[in-house]
Amino acid sequence: MPLDAFQNTFAGNPLDRASDRRADADWLAGQLSAPDALGVAIWNGRPLVEDAKDGGLQIAYLPAKLAADLARGDERLLFMGLWKEVAVFAVDLEGEADPCAGPLQGLGRFEDLRAVALKLSAPEAAIAATAKQMFEWRRRHTYCAVCGQPSEPKDGGWKRQCSTCKAEHFPRTDPVVIMLPYHGGRCMLGRQQVWPKGMFSALAGFLEPGESIEEACARELAEEAGLRTRKVRYHSTQPWPYPSSLMIGLHAEVEDDEGTPDQTELEEVRWFTRDEARALLAGQVEGAFVPQRLAIAHQLIKAWVEEG
Repeated sequence: MPLDAFQNTFAGNPLDRASDRRADADWLAGQLSAPDALGVAIWNGRPLVEDAKDGGLQIAYLPAKLAADLARGDERLLFMGLWKEVAVFAVDLEGEADPCAGPLQGLGRFEDLRAVALKLSAPEAAIAATAKQMFEWRRRHTYCAVCGQPSEPKDGGWKRQCSTCKAEHFPRTDPVVIMLPYHGGRCMLGRQQVWPKGMFSALAGFLEPGESIEEACARELAEEAGLRTRKVRYHSTQPWPYPSSLMIGLHAEVEDDEGTPDQTELEEVRWFTRDEARALLAGQVEGAFVPQRLAIAHQLIKAWVEEG
């Protein structure tokens, strides 16, 4: 159940994570062997999906036993939680060969998550994103950060423990501030050189150690666009599994409507009135566009437009 009136794509995972049961190996084994337990397959970061009756897509769930057989051990298996009383596990599949041409033939197809997120229901997009993010973390943290020796999955895949020094390692989430600066009746968008031609978006940057969210917002706006921040308002957050960010969406009132791109992060900045920003959202501005509604940047612009 959403905790707020607004929910971004990849938020709203409906599963009971049952985090208090993860350390119970016998309980997990019982859940995995239950006849109605389900599996979610991820291949190279892509979820297994199938066509839904409503014309969209849905996760193509596997029997958990099949997911366990494909995992061949705990390293590639993740306990995701409970759907009501039914356990849900995920299996991480890698390699060049498409499993749908082998053991999963006829059970669905693997699709890029970013491309199909809006075709999935919001809860299932969140489930797939959680599995992808956890497997990305596992892939990057197979060795102990303390002593460098191999680590092993524990607690249903939600912890890794060093086999030598016994240090425990937990999934990381990298906080990112993403903000829409505005002054009076205009907001500013920027673009990076590597983006598709004509794409403008909100400004963003990683939160640094020892910084508050508001301080990070002000620093990034000053560094990237030479703006001085007056006030910061929270909008919403978005889990972003590319690979492991939490996007913290903000509206930032700034002191003036000048701004200069730093030519490192940004190559161009441009101010838009509410009417112009509304036209951008509708795809009605020739030569310029903003991220699709999948992205929190789109929602920040939309919320600001709707305020006026």
